[in-house]
Amino acid sequence: MIDSGTTAWMLVCTALVLLMTPGLAFFYGGMTRAKSVLNMMMMSFVSIIVVTVAWVLYGYSLAFDTAGDGTGFINKIVGGLDYLGLSGVYNAVYENLIVAGGNVTPEAAAADNFPLMVFSAFQLTFAIITVALISGAIADRAKFGAWVLFSLVWATVVYFPVAHWVWGGGWLGQLGIEDFAGGTVVHINAGAAALALALVLGKRSGWRKEPMRPHNLTLVLLGTGLLWFGWFGFNAGSELAPDQTAGLAFMNTQVAAAVAAGAWLIVEKLRDGHATTLGAASGAVAGLVAITPACGFVDPWAAVLIGLLAGAGCCYAVGLKYKAGFDDSLDVVGVHLVGGVIGAVALGFVAAYPFLPGQNKGILIEGGKLSQLGLQVLGPVVVGLYSFVLSWVIGKIIDKTMGFRISQEAEVAGVDVTTHAETGYDLGSVHASGVVSSNGPVPATKKVDA
Repeated sequence: MIDSGTTAWMLVCTALVLLMTPGLAFFYGGMTRAKSVLNMMMMSFVSIIVVTVAWVLYGYSLAFDTAGDGTGFINKIVGGLDYLGLSGVYNAVYENLIVAGGNVTPEAAAADNFPLMVFSAFQLTFAIITVALISGAIADRAKFGAWVLFSLVWATVVYFPVAHWVWGGGWLGQLGIEDFAGGTVVHINAGAAALALALVLGKRSGWRKEPMRPHNLTLVLLGTGLLWFGWFGFNAGSELAPDQTAGLAFMNTQVAAAVAAGAWLIVEKLRDGHATTLGAASGAVAGLVAITPACGFVDPWAAVLIGLLAGAGCCYAVGLKYKAGFDDSLDVVGVHLVGGVIGAVALGFVAAYPFLPGQNKGILIEGGKLSQLGLQVLGPVVVGLYSFVLSWVIGKIIDKTMGFRISQEAEVAGVDVTTHAETGYDLGSVHASGVVSSNGPVPATKKVDA
């Protein structure tokens, strides 16, 4: 029986999570240079297009079809094909069974049913933003067509299987790894892929020699606000019911984001003498990332601790790219990979499961088990390695065939003009004789990078 309240709740949360991708476009777009802002935003928006089509055709089936009892080897790795084209989803019902002390009551089993199509739409928005997150690592220098192809292939061979491993009845979920809303599936997955692509494409022209500061911090703060707002649907919605755990996840999301933003600002002030707007924005996102896997499993005091660790830890982590020598343009690795690991591993220490007493707790909580900490380390390691290796291979194949990086001339002129024949601001005009940018003319007859 369909519960109208739960259905309405999930529809709202789905819309909130979808809003996060345009929010990410503003966040990333403001962090790039002015000559790349449109291309950076387009990389997020095209992820909506590509992943939506793939999800409907086969993605949902690969991620969430248990193909029978889900115990076979293949079914532990990837879902079946029963839901191709979302066939059979329209009339199906998702049963969100509330576990109380390890037992499911008939009342609980009947209380929170909603259309499976709504669940599919909710999960689609997660797949979209995971792909979009990767793009920040390769800002200013990627061919748009190559990014579109990478998005399709990566979603197919990396995201859909990983979602199945953790959430769709796959082997990691069966082992007992906990990931409430996507610390491992979304952020570690995307962060590892971002590192791989940054290595494949190499450094931006003039990296560490020319200033590459964010061109519009107003856009960054706008994007942060949209991400923060949408993240309540991301985290609280992952309970799949408007209940006590959803309320806990909502509060923990707010707490961790605020604490992490404050921690980042304090580190900046002590280290550099200035507390910056970019630091506030980055710190908030780091806190949101870190609390994502834990939001429904920990008490608010633990959310404070996770926020502190994420804000301070990610603030230092973003500087590691200079020591390691890789150009992660918008700090996807330092915020999403590191923040995701902090949150996932923290569960092994502070998981309390306030409303799920039958599940394992962290080792700092009475009744906690060391085995849970081991599982919370295993998840990030396995997913991180899988995503990194596959992303590097996919990126290399694309680079060796169609080419993944724009030419140096096009990069200097600006990828907005050379790829899209547009500018984000009134920095030039398009004339019959060619495209004029703030960096000089680009002949109209010149072949642009796709």
